[in-house]
Amino acid sequence: MEQSVQPCPECGAEIRTDPRFTIWCAACDWNVDPGKPEEEPGRLERLRRQLARRHGERLFAEVAAGGAPPSRRDAAGFLAYGIALAVHSVTLALLIAGILLVVLGWGGPLPVVGVFFLMTTWFLRPRLGRLPADEPVLYRDAAPQLFALIDEVAAVAGTKGVHAIIVTPAVNASVTTYGIRGRRLLKLGLGLWEITGPQQRIALLGHELGHYANGDLRHGPVIANALRSLKMWLYLMEPIRNPTPLEMILNVGYFLPRCAVLGLMMALDQLTLRATQRAEYLADSLAARAGSTEAAVGLMERLLVAHSAESTLLREANAGQVVRGKRAARTEAWRGLWERLAAHMDSIPESEHERQRRLGAQRGHSVDSTHPPTHLRRASLLAGAPVPAAVHLEAGWQAAIATELAASRERLARLALQL
Repeated sequence: MEQSVQPCPECGAEIRTDPRFTIWCAACDWNVDPGKPEEEPGRLERLRRQLARRHGERLFAEVAAGGAPPSRRDAAGFLAYGIALAVHSVTLALLIAGILLVVLGWGGPLPVVGVFFLMTTWFLRPRLGRLPADEPVLYRDAAPQLFALIDEVAAVAGTKGVHAIIVTPAVNASVTTYGIRGRRLLKLGLGLWEITGPQQRIALLGHELGHYANGDLRHGPVIANALRSLKMWLYLMEPIRNPTPLEMILNVGYFLPRCAVLGLMMALDQLTLRATQRAEYLADSLAARAGSTEAAVGLMERLLVAHSAESTLLREANAGQVVRGKRAARTEAWRGLWERLAAHMDSIPESEHERQRRLGAQRGHSVDSTHPPTHLRRASLLAGAPVPAAVHLEAGWQAAIATELAASRERLARLALQL
C-alpha cells in the first residue's frame, strides 16, 4: 500500500501515513488514541480497573524477573474458595428450605414461599458447561492430526489434551469444560488461526492449554459459579426505577442485602484478580516453551492488531451482501476469504503495531481488567532469555491439519459472508 507524507499538526515532525489506518505522530504521540471516550463504568468495574492498575506494573515486574507461578493454595486462594463456598451454601440452604416448606407446609401459605425459594434456587444454580447444539463439534476420529498436535503441546505444558473442538469464525481462541465429568473443550477461532504462522499456532495452543495447567482461580467451577450467583443476586435486587410507595419500601429493604452482595463480589475480585492476571503471564510462558519465544511474541503482535482482522471480516461480509443478487459471484465469494484475511494482516505496517503498543500503554488495564495489557505480555516474553520451540509443526503435519479443517473453513467462510 502506497504511503504519503505529511507534517504533524502538533509538533511538525514528518508523518508517513497509510490511508487504511489511523494517522498519528511517533515523535509526540499526537492522535495515538483517537477513539471516542468510553461510557462511564459501573462501581464494580471501576474497582476492577483500580485494582488492575494497582497490581499491574508490580505484577509485570515480578513476572519479568522470574516470579513464582500462581497457586490455588495461597491465603488469597483459600479465602476466595471460602467466600465462594459460602455463596453456594446460601443457594443450598434455599433449596433445602424450599423443599421442606413445600413438603411439610400444606394447609397454609408456606408452600407458596417454598415454591418461590425453589424458583430462586433454580435461577441461582451452578451451571456446567455444555456443547453447543447449533455448532458442529470435532472429535478425535474426525481430526486425528489436529488432536495429535494438541496432545503434543499439552505434554509440553504438563497437562492433558482436549476432548472436543469447536471451530468458530472468531479472531480468538479459548478453552473451557463441559459436562459433569469436566471434559475439556477448545474453541478455535479460525479468524485467528488463519492469520498466524505454524509456530504461532503452536504458541496459541500452548497458551490456551496453559490455562488448564496453571489452575486459574477465576475460571474454576467453584469461583466462576459463585461470581455468577452473586451477579444473579444483584439482578434480583436491582432497585425499581420510578417506584410506587410499596416498591419504594421494597427498594429500601433490598439496600443492605444488595450492599452485602456487592461487597462479596468486590472481595472475590480483589482475591482473584491478581492470580488471574498472573495466570495469563504463565500461560504466555508455556506458549513460548511450546512454540518458541519468537512465535509467542509474534502471536502477541497479531493480537495487538486483531481488531483489524475483525474489521476486514466485516467488510467482506458487507461486500458479500452487495453481490448477493448475482448468483455466480455470490456462489464463489467465499473462496479465498481466509487467504485475503491473512494477506491483509501481513500488510499492516510496523507503525500501526507501534501505535497499538503505545495505545495499550496509555490505556493500561482500562479495557480488560481480567487480562494484562497485550503490550505488557509481549514485554514480559522479551524480558527473559529466548526459548526454543519444543514442538515443530512440519509442512506435512500442516497439510494434514488443513485437510481436516477444510470443511470448517468453507462452512465458516460462507457463514461470515452470509451466503
